[in-house]
Amino acid sequence: MHISTTIRLSFCTLSLATVLFTFANAAETASGKLVIYTSQAPEIAQQTVDAFKAAYPDVQVEWTRNGTTQLMNVLQTEMMAGDVKADVLLVADSINLGALKKDGKLMAYPDAPVSNISPDFYDKDKTWFGTKIIATVIAYNTKNAKPVDSWMALTDAQNKGQVAVPSPLYSGAALYHLHTAINTPDIGWAFYQKLAANGITPEGGNGPALKAVASGMAKYGVITDADIIRAKKQGSPIDLVYPKEGASFVTEPVAILAGAHNVPAAKAFVNFMLSPQGQQLVAKQGNRPIDATVPAPEGFAPVDSIKLLTLDSDKAVADDKQVRAKFTEIFGG
Repeated sequence: MHISTTIRLSFCTLSLATVLFTFANAAETASGKLVIYTSQAPEIAQQTVDAFKAAYPDVQVEWTRNGTTQLMNVLQTEMMAGDVKADVLLVADSINLGALKKDGKLMAYPDAPVSNISPDFYDKDKTWFGTKIIATVIAYNTKNAKPVDSWMALTDAQNKGQVAVPSPLYSGAALYHLHTAINTPDIGWAFYQKLAANGITPEGGNGPALKAVASGMAKYGVITDADIIRAKKQGSPIDLVYPKEGASFVTEPVAILAGAHNVPAAKAFVNFMLSPQGQQLVAKQGNRPIDATVPAPEGFAPVDSIKLLTLDSDKAVADDKQVRAKFTEIFGG
C-alpha cells in the first residue's frame, strides 16, 4: 500500500511538473501578434486579454468582438478573399466550430492540457476545447412574474409578448439551444411554433434579452445562467429556474484556425484558457469553469443537481442550414 501510494504521488508530482514545464516553455516561446475573434461581452473579453497578456507579456493581442454568427460571416468572407486575419476563435458554441472543422479550417492541438476536463467538453480530434459551462435557462423578473419550471410554460397565453428570446441567427448560445430543444421530445419545434403564435420575436443576443427582463419590459427570458446570476448580484430584480425538461449548454470553446499566422502564441492562448489560472479567471468573471477542480462562483447550482441536455454536434452541423431555414420560416424572417 505504502509503495503504490508513493509511486502514485511521484507520478502526480511528475505530471504536475510536466504541465508546469509545458506552460512555462510556451510562455518563453510565445511572442509577436495574436489576433483573436471572440463573442465574449466586451468587458469580459478585455479582462481575458489582459490576463493572458500578463501571463505572456511578449504577445501583442488584437481582438474583435461580435455575435458568433456575425464573426462566422466575417471569417467566411476573409476565407473567400484568402485573407484570414484571426489566429484564434473564442466563441459561444461548437456548432459553428464543427462546421469549420468539417471544412478543414481548424488546427488540431493534440498536446492541449485537458487532464482536468471531461472528454464531453472538447472535440475528440482536439480541434476545439470548451472553456466553461454556460446553461440556457428561464429568467424571470421577480417584481412582475412568478417562477415557472417548464419551457412550455413560457408559451402560455398570459405571457403573450412577454418573453425575451435571443435569436439563433445572431447568438451562438441561442443556436445551440435551438438545436438542443428541437431534439428534446418534451420541447421540440412546438416550443418555437407556440412562441411565434404568442407574439414572440427572437432577436439579438443574451445582453438585450437580459436588459428586457431586468427592466420589466419582459416578464421572462431564455437567457444564459451566468448572465442572470451576475445581474442578480448587481441588484437587478431577476432570478432563474433550471427547467424540468433540462437546460441546453454551451462551453464557449477556443480553437486555433488552420491558417493561424502565429501558432506558438495561439497554442499559448489555448494553454492559458485551460490552465488553473485561466479557469480561475473564468470563475472570477462569474462563470462555471470547465475544470471540475476549480469551484464555480456563488449562486450556481451544483452541476450534478441540474439536468444538462446533450447535443450531437455532428448532427447539428449537418442539419444547421435546414434548421435555420425552418426557424426563419416560423418567425417570418
